[in-house]
Amino acid sequence: MGIFRYSDGVLPNTLAFTYAIGGYLLGFWLIAKPDLWLNLPGVLLLGHSMVIAAYLLHECAHNTVFRDNAVNARVGSLMNWLTGSSYNSYEILRRKHFRHHVDRADVVAFDFRPQLARYPRFVKLIEALEWAYIPAADLFMHAMSLVVPFVLPSRRPERARVLWVLAVRASVFALIAWHAPRVLLFYPLAWMLMLHVLRFMDAYQHTFTLFDTLEQGSAANPTKYDAAYEFRNTFTNIQSVKYPWLNLVTLNFGYHNAHHEKPAEPWHRLPALHAQLYGDHCSQILPFFNLLSAYHRYRTQRLLNADPDDLDVLSDQGKTFIGVDGVSFLTGH
Repeated sequence: MGIFRYSDGVLPNTLAFTYAIGGYLLGFWLIAKPDLWLNLPGVLLLGHSMVIAAYLLHECAHNTVFRDNAVNARVGSLMNWLTGSSYNSYEILRRKHFRHHVDRADVVAFDFRPQLARYPRFVKLIEALEWAYIPAADLFMHAMSLVVPFVLPSRRPERARVLWVLAVRASVFALIAWHAPRVLLFYPLAWMLMLHVLRFMDAYQHTFTLFDTLEQGSAANPTKYDAAYEFRNTFTNIQSVKYPWLNLVTLNFGYHNAHHEKPAEPWHRLPALHAQLYGDHCSQILPFFNLLSAYHRYRTQRLLNADPDDLDVLSDQGKTFIGVDGVSFLTGH
């Protein structure tokens, strides 16, 4: 029967995993070399290999890669380590993401926006970093992964994991830095590149209501948050309509309406599913360059923004779409 869930997924998944793992190792080797002309391509390769690893983690969470769900969990956990988000267990990330699909909402353990707003000087610092294209909001959310188990009683069992993952990663990076100190500069650059790509995609895929009820039951009203609500508050932000192969840069994650319509459909089938569902006239497509411009223009305003649901972003094709930070599937809170 084979290890993969779908026969037509053998080649694309093999290529994707080869690129994610091979690119990660080769990228690390390049950023450790003493030549700048190798370091810079290494940053790009390492950053993008982590992007693909993140989306493969997402696929494993949906059990679309391997026939055995336990294998999906093990491989998803490996991808979790590659992306640097392993302070959160794979199961916590998976549980949070499934709440997003089931509740048809952005569900978090806490909403950082009102908390940050209480400290205007700290907000100004983060805004200054964001202005300089340092993804401070995401860095803050990932840093909170180290803190949340020591604050939320429900996350107490995760404390030991946080400490041993921190010890392992710190030890490994200390050894690498001792051999090649420049890694201390180039790895963070690659990781921030990954953060920018992931949050660019996340910021513009929904205008969902945000609930800070991850540690409780669902707060979503199923009458309001129905399939029609899900469709009109979900957007397809592919890189290109004309050249579909460009969408492999984010492993077809931009076909987001199709993904929400059929979450169990594997990434390599999403273009065909999109065509089947919407043909050549999907009302929810937002042009890539409009969103790229908005991502640049609203990079500081986005920090404390929370778009209301049913926000009209289609009338100007996303040109004034501020978007939302802090809803990454790589943070479990």
